[in-house]
Amino acid sequence: MSQSTYTVQGMTCGHCVQSVTEEVGALSGVSHVEVDLPTGLVTITSDSDLSEADVRTAVTEAGYQLAS
Repeated sequence: MSQSTYTVQGMTCGHCVQSVTEEVGALSGVSHVEVDLPTGLVTITSDSDLSEADVRTAVTEAGYQLAS
């Protein structure tokens, strides 16, 4: 198991959390996604290490930005 945390910018509500959770959760190997709305932190648990590019793409698909 691997765990990584990213900061997502632009989330303001529960719908934002749901969108990011769904898109990131659809990545291959992801078993759990936890989003902390007040801080923008997204913690991802997966079978193996995920590439930042894949996470960035999923977050972008949800309509938000991964902080650099």
